[in-house]
Amino acid sequence: MYRIYSFFIIFFFISCSTDQLSEEDTLSAILGFKEVVLDNVISCAASNKDDKLVSVFLYPRIGATNIQYFETSNDLVDKNDFDNYTLYKYPLTDVFNGYLKKFEVEPSNEKWVIVSYDEDGKTHLSNPIHLKQQSKPTEYLPQNIMVDASSGMPFFSWQDGLYEDTKIYFQVVSDAQHNLLSGTYTFEKMFTYYELDNVVLNITKNTPPVLSDGNPYKFTLMGVSEDNWVNQFSIIEFELK
Repeated sequence: MYRIYSFFIIFFFISCSTDQLSEEDTLSAILGFKEVVLDNVISCAASNKDDKLVSVFLYPRIGATNIQYFETSNDLVDKNDFDNYTLYKYPLTDVFNGYLKKFEVEPSNEKWVIVSYDEDGKTHLSNPIHLKQQSKPTEYLPQNIMVDASSGMPFFSWQDGLYEDTKIYFQVVSDAQHNLLSGTYTFEKMFTYYELDNVVLNITKNTPPVLSDGNPYKFTLMGVSEDNWVNQFSIIEFELK
């Protein structure tokens, strides 16, 4: 009788654990009959320099709600099969005073991630993000950035680090209060504040302010691979000269 009872308890808990990660928690099931917009959330991920966490960044457009995070069990599964993605509840924090957001996760292995949010009655999904915190930890290389701040339109240029598969560069100019003044993407390793000649994607909502002499500013750079992993993350401070 004791053995039968013990078996029932074990079976009960195994069944409950399996149900918690069942079809109801998959991205496919959660999307259900919703109207879905693919590849329409700007997002990427970087390993942290001082701990084991991975930051999954996203840009929520005005009006975005219900921001959610999904991950696979490993990176060997089909990244395009939504049945492989499970919903997880991780802390969501502000970056640049809420202009961007990030999830802080501590993955035990490399995997694929998708983030989503609702907007205008539709659910928007990011491209699959490949977490590569073990095989390609993000490099922090502020020394690779050069800045010419001799005018009100400072010029930034940079070099890659060890990784050669960076496809696009995200650059942010922010003020001393961490407000994002401009947020742009280029394919080239250069950017002039605030010229858009070589900008391929612009998330700046308003016309950026004119920079002032004597005020401290920051330039943040992310070099992102095709699978949305941040190869290089750099922050430098500058003032107009």
